[in-house]
Amino acid sequence: MTTHFISAEIDLQDNPIKLQKAIEAELQKQGEPLRWAITSVDSEKQKAQVEAIVTVEN
Repeated sequence: MTTHFISAEIDLQDNPIKLQKAIEAELQKQGEPLRWAITSVDSEKQKAQVEAIVTVEN
């Protein structure tokens, strides 16, 4: 098992629960998320920048 630092851009959602689910779904594509944080928001583009640590089975 290895850990990786990843960064992703997520479309903002109208509901915080939908946003959390969208973030988790995107991170699952890269591995199992250990932790993540929204590090910036671009309100004009309606995008959130997310940084995360994920684990990947070797």
